[in-house]
Amino acid sequence: MADLTVKLKNITLRNPVVTASGTFGYGREYMELLPFERLGAITVKGVSPFPSHGNPMPRAVEVFGGMMNAIGLQNPGIDKFIADEHYLPFLRTIPCALFVNIWGKSIEQYAEVASRLEACKEGIAALEINISCPNVKEGGIAFGTDRNLAAKVVSAVRNATSLPLITKLSPNVTKIGDFAKSVVDAGSDIISLINTIPAMAIDI
Repeated sequence: MADLTVKLKNITLRNPVVTASGTFGYGREYMELLPFERLGAITVKGVSPFPSHGNPMPRAVEVFGGMMNAIGLQNPGIDKFIADEHYLPFLRTIPCALFVNIWGKSIEQYAEVASRLEACKEGIAALEINISCPNVKEGGIAFGTDRNLAAKVVSAVRNATSLPLITKLSPNVTKIGDFAKSVVDAGSDIISLINTIPAMAIDI
């Protein structure tokens, strides 16, 4: 067999197959469908300081060639994620690396989640920062579409944790390379390309 191991910072994955955040739930949902030892890593759905029910139903629609969704960052919140056996305690038992996606509505909230996970980081290989969330204080502009805000988020998270950081960039910018440089300069170890692409379906 070919050697498919991949090195990301100080993380060694058995292969480069990593589930994208939001596509694989919190892992348990897929236990009977896929042997986790065949994966390089699992990236769980985003975790925020507070529980979020996401958008109201319906929030998915089939289109030609696939589907569109607007789940709305549904998650149990950091307290339940850490304590409930269905989340972090279960994820610590999986036979592949664990990446935890985090988000917030302010820079302080990102740092809060990172700090909470730093305090119980056993089994967590890295944090993935979702910078495509809207900053309420700045009128709703997404952190990921402003280089200065993106860098501030990464810097705050970097100061809150020693875990390797992955920054998931937004596709909704003109020069994504500039954003990559900004977040790396601010402390991100790894870049994830890319977050959700906006779409619209019209039933004529």
